[in-house]
Amino acid sequence: MRLRDEKLLPIWEKVQGGERLTLEDGLALYRTPDIIGLGKMAHHVQKVRSGDAVYFVLNQKIEHTNVCVLSCKFCDFAAKKGSARAYEMTTQEILERLTPDIKEVHITGGMPADWPWERYLDIVESIHRHLPDADVKAFTAVEIDFFHKKFKMSIEEVLRQLKAAGVRTMPGGGAEVFSERVRKLLFNQKIGAKGWLEVHKTAHRLGIPTNSTMLYGHVETLEERLVHMIKLREVQDETGGFLTFIPLAFQPGETGIKPSHRYTSAIDDLKTIAISRLMLDNFPHIKAYWVMLTEEVASIALNFGADDMDGTVGGEKIAHDAGALSPMALKKDQIIRIIRDAGKIPVERDVYYNPLRLHADHVIGKIPYLNSIAYHAHLHAPHHKILPVIPRRMGLLSEQGMIDGGLFSVMSFVQQSDQLESLGYGLASRDQVRSVMLFSKEGWRDLEGKRIGIIDDTATSVRLLRILLEKRYNVTAHFERLHSGVNDLSGLDAVLLIGDEALHHQKTGLPGFDLVYDLASEWYEWQKLPFVFAVWAVKKNLSEEMKDELRKALVDSLQKSSEDYWSIASAHARRLKLTKPETVDYLEGFTYCLGEREREAISRFAEMVEELEKAQ
Repeated sequence: MRLRDEKLLPIWEKVQGGERLTLEDGLALYRTPDIIGLGKMAHHVQKVRSGDAVYFVLNQKIEHTNVCVLSCKFCDFAAKKGSARAYEMTTQEILERLTPDIKEVHITGGMPADWPWERYLDIVESIHRHLPDADVKAFTAVEIDFFHKKFKMSIEEVLRQLKAAGVRTMPGGGAEVFSERVRKLLFNQKIGAKGWLEVHKTAHRLGIPTNSTMLYGHVETLEERLVHMIKLREVQDETGGFLTFIPLAFQPGETGIKPSHRYTSAIDDLKTIAISRLMLDNFPHIKAYWVMLTEEVASIALNFGADDMDGTVGGEKIAHDAGALSPMALKKDQIIRIIRDAGKIPVERDVYYNPLRLHADHVIGKIPYLNSIAYHAHLHAPHHKILPVIPRRMGLLSEQGMIDGGLFSVMSFVQQSDQLESLGYGLASRDQVRSVMLFSKEGWRDLEGKRIGIIDDTATSVRLLRILLEKRYNVTAHFERLHSGVNDLSGLDAVLLIGDEALHHQKTGLPGFDLVYDLASEWYEWQKLPFVFAVWAVKKNLSEEMKDELRKALVDSLQKSSEDYWSIASAHARRLKLTKPETVDYLEGFTYCLGEREREAISRFAEMVEELEKAQ
């Protein structure tokens, strides 16, 4: 990478090696004149994490009232009860705004003094009944704190009741900038950093993933922006519960905040997006919120580190009341066009960032775990774009004909054997695998009738676990699906984890689950065969030219990767806190080229799955 600013070179070396950037690094990034070089660095991180994917959701914004007890200086949305511009929506009026295609309902609004607690619960419950397939993302940390104080309930109890009513995730609004100086100047009635972070940490403990934001471009300093990012990064290290970070460009409107009675520049917006991607090394997604950035800047941001466009956002008023220049809503086709024009894959998602539909041709799937890095570290497939996708979801997309190929879970490969053709490569374990693990409170035979949580990622491992329980140990347990992201594990007797999360907890342990079982070792001890977890396969109707291109690309990538596993995996491994010997040992424990014994193992596994399904 050619960088015109020499001060960026040591930072680029850190980025490549997976080293964490400091506040001083962030300041150097903000002050650099080489905005193109900064964008390239952020785009590199974006590509490693998200491939060619850019996500969007069909969502509806509900701002149920603008009546609010607070008087924040930067807010043009809030009104006092009885004023000419005040409004309060009924539940029926809210439901009338929702259409069947909506996948996310985003609820935020004012905080009126006289609404009872039951009214908020009724809104959530009614939406959940009206649109059972849509996810409810509701109430900022400021609103949660308001409920806690007004209704004299703990923050935990407020969140528990909202979760029971149907809230699935929380938005990230109300964070503003984590600076006590700024809080006193602009929103001294609101909670500050400590309160906001505590609400989100509590949500994460209860299994509610959340978003995070930063309002910039008013009276904050660059140092305060970076401290804000670092505090978020520290909480993410602790909980892992943030889904995305959303830099919000301040909309001056008629607020009268003198230092920034103007809009942020496109340069400032793009720098902030790029620096967010580089500083927040443990955040899965960075959002280019077109509502505040404008469509044009958001489109460029997709090559400056952002991998999420938010969505259609019908009904948004808060930013527009403050003077946002963007349209009030973007149609689905328009979002798809913007993403395609940026050279990316438009990925329609749910609230947890699971892909629901791809709006592109010639896509191959990439399992976003350390175990598959030897395949994609040097993969060059010029006729295809790359989508990181967990094993189970890759199988679902393949069933719908949306991807040409990828590293499929062996279960998906077996189920779609009439449509998929193996390229002869995959992921097989000769003995232990260390990344398909059962964390349990009980021994194998004591799991009879117990509750086992199954992470949403898995398609194959859940069948392997059931085979081991029922055929090896004569035990029947109850499986419960967990969503992607943080989960409340209380009440479970065991948890099945796969991929990076399993690998991490295999080293650190999972609190409350003292017994740890490696499913590959259990299979090998029982069957004296390796276990094949994934198979590189393509659609049978793909052209022979493309099949040959992908096969050659796999061989080339494996050859280059095998020469130095640590170099290709160092950044990924550091995030998992793995040492160099641990990382190399882990990757060398896989068989990549599938031979006769691996094919026999696939056949035996498929037979056992069929037997279990017939017995149901």
